[in-house]
Amino acid sequence: MTATQGASVRNSGRDGDRTPRTPLSVLRGYVALTKPRIIELLLITTIPTMFLAAGGFPSLWLILTTMIGGYLAAGGANALNMYLDRDIDAKMKRTKNRPLVTGEISPRAGLIFGIVLSIVSTLWLGLLVNWMSAALGAGAILLYVVFYTILLKRRTSQNIVWGGVAGCMPVLIGWSAVTGTVSWTAVLLFLVIFFWTPPHYWPLAEKFSRDYADAGVPMLPVVASRGKVAGQMIMHTALMVFASLAIIPLGATGWVYGVGAVAAGAWFGFLVVRYALRVRRGLSGKALGPMVVFHGSITYLTVLFVALAIDPFVTL
Repeated sequence: MTATQGASVRNSGRDGDRTPRTPLSVLRGYVALTKPRIIELLLITTIPTMFLAAGGFPSLWLILTTMIGGYLAAGGANALNMYLDRDIDAKMKRTKNRPLVTGEISPRAGLIFGIVLSIVSTLWLGLLVNWMSAALGAGAILLYVVFYTILLKRRTSQNIVWGGVAGCMPVLIGWSAVTGTVSWTAVLLFLVIFFWTPPHYWPLAEKFSRDYADAGVPMLPVVASRGKVAGQMIMHTALMVFASLAIIPLGATGWVYGVGAVAAGAWFGFLVVRYALRVRRGLSGKALGPMVVFHGSITYLTVLFVALAIDPFVTL
């Protein structure tokens, strides 16, 4: 962190201290450090994966302990990410109200909170689920904090591609929670999310490209032409759909998942190709519609994994 960046963070903290702090506001600050919306991705991907691995309903206790452990792991990683990125968060409109920027939570407290959550999540998964899941959870934390936040985010335009590996781990954790192992089906689900991440995140980065440029973060939409970004999105979407369909020949899924994967893949593929054609026509802003693709990616993943969750319970 440069001296200027450090001063920005310190000034932000002083400004935040002028606002009265209450126990409730501090509690909200700690909750915000965990990025609670991450629970949506955990629910969408982990529970259906557990259904598929079990061939039906796993025990409610196993689902509950796995979800809590997964949330603690994600929360710890997110808190450490905010600690490390507090200088650039202060420069971006999208992140300037985060608790370590406003001063609601001190950097030291945020660091300790992230470390404690990370340790507790590993012990929780190890003692209440199994040590394979615990190892995968710890690996996800290290990938997000060290591999993505420290090594990649500020150095390469491919940061979200490889850094997104951490976001793929919930399916492996969910599968191993039920079986104690990781199968080829779980690996393909991992690849679905891996290839999904760039066409999901780059449209958001396109909308906030000025923010990223001001913060010095080389997201692909900041450093490359829109045409190149659109081409990369098409490639990743095609690989994502291929990985989703490759699960079917393994015999772990039935017709519900097959229909869902084909229909959702075709629909999202249409959105991405339409986006690329709009880029080629030179459209921008709302006419380009990057957020349509962003929200569409969330719908795609939801439909795919809902089909995955229903599939074990439907037979012909």
